[in-house]
Amino acid sequence: MPRRAARLLATAVVAATTVAVTPAVAAQAATAAQAGAATTAAASDAFYSYDGSRPLDSFAPGDVLKERTLQYHILGVPTPVKVVQLLYRTVDAQGRAVANVTSVVRSLSGDGAKAVSYQSFYDSLNPEDGPSRAIAGDLSLGGVIPNAESILLAPLLAQGYNLVIPDTEGQSADFAAGPEYGAATLDSIRAATRAADTGLDGDTAFGLIGYSGGAIATNWAAALAPAYAPEVNRKLVGFAEGGLLVDPAHNLKYVDGSLAWSGVIPMALIGVARSYGLDLTPYLSSYGLKVYNGLQQGSIVNAIGEYPGLTWKKMAKPQYANPDSVPAFVNAVNKINLGSAATPTIPGYIGQGDGGVFEGTFSNVPGIGTGDGVMVAGDVRALARQYCATGDSAIDYQQFDVLSHIGTAVPWAVAAIGYLNDRFAGHAAPSDCGRIAAGNSLAPEVPTSGS
Repeated sequence: MPRRAARLLATAVVAATTVAVTPAVAAQAATAAQAGAATTAAASDAFYSYDGSRPLDSFAPGDVLKERTLQYHILGVPTPVKVVQLLYRTVDAQGRAVANVTSVVRSLSGDGAKAVSYQSFYDSLNPEDGPSRAIAGDLSLGGVIPNAESILLAPLLAQGYNLVIPDTEGQSADFAAGPEYGAATLDSIRAATRAADTGLDGDTAFGLIGYSGGAIATNWAAALAPAYAPEVNRKLVGFAEGGLLVDPAHNLKYVDGSLAWSGVIPMALIGVARSYGLDLTPYLSSYGLKVYNGLQQGSIVNAIGEYPGLTWKKMAKPQYANPDSVPAFVNAVNKINLGSAATPTIPGYIGQGDGGVFEGTFSNVPGIGTGDGVMVAGDVRALARQYCATGDSAIDYQQFDVLSHIGTAVPWAVAAIGYLNDRFAGHAAPSDCGRIAAGNSLAPEVPTSGS
């Protein structure tokens, strides 16, 4: 990538991101989408569909199915930067072969020696909100987030890293399905190193980075890599994540009644049901059904602050007032509990806020405690301690006691990039093992008989 183009990208990113986070731009994107002015990638872009005669499951995970080169867009405006997008084979939450898309941005120098896999926090139930769509120029309300994230990518490009940006939720937007996020991320790396036009190959060293929804993908990729993609694991220098979802059953109880984050409750219900083929509608109240049906294609932009004070009890029929009384749901959330997943074998930096009161979450339920407003700090500490105790002693944990989920993102990003720089440089990884405060039990939920 020419240095002049990179400078133009950095300038455009700063300008666009400043605008992107304002309500005015969000409203503009929403209006455009409603008017049909935005491109509906999922419906009209043939690139996203595998249409070959060979069965999809006959391809190896990470095999490239299609490839195209286009300009990197910000809020629908093309920049001089070129992006290689790949359709590749991966698996969904149920282990079935599916096609997914990733975007590869070459470094300033064109050197393929090092790359960062950036996992977006687009957090949506709408496939059109994925980062690849935003990069290709599509506009949607939820797509404002991956547009805004461009400001996080510019420093990495400026430091000479190639970027690989997967659509971690897959083409059906399986929100919160951690194992699927992880497989999509690892297979994205495989695809990026198999496509000749990316300049990456089997010798390219990779770092993983992501915040919030991106942290889900980052941690699951690190946890799955030794068994699912050992050849990728050998090339991982480390992972950096913040605002992590560990035990979804705890998070549902933590955000119950929150002023801002309670909209995550219906999003989680929809995501779990979609990912694992469940019908949760028989358990929902009439009000719950209204919210559930209304958010089927919603994003976190639609959910934050839209349902202040929403609780599980308001969503469920009286006989299902306890979420653990729905066995199929319990089984699904246990599958996405990181406490039951394998331990990574690479160094990791984990940042977590604990000032959730500043975002309207005042919960302090026994056994769950406090968090950043949406993520539970005690769960994250417990996971970090578990990694230390089960073989990964290179865990750097930082808790931002007075910062909320959104507030933690800025200092975390600075620390995370510095952390990965040190790993690529070969510096010894720091460890907080033995100094991390106690956390919560991450044992699987046990189904109950009722409320």
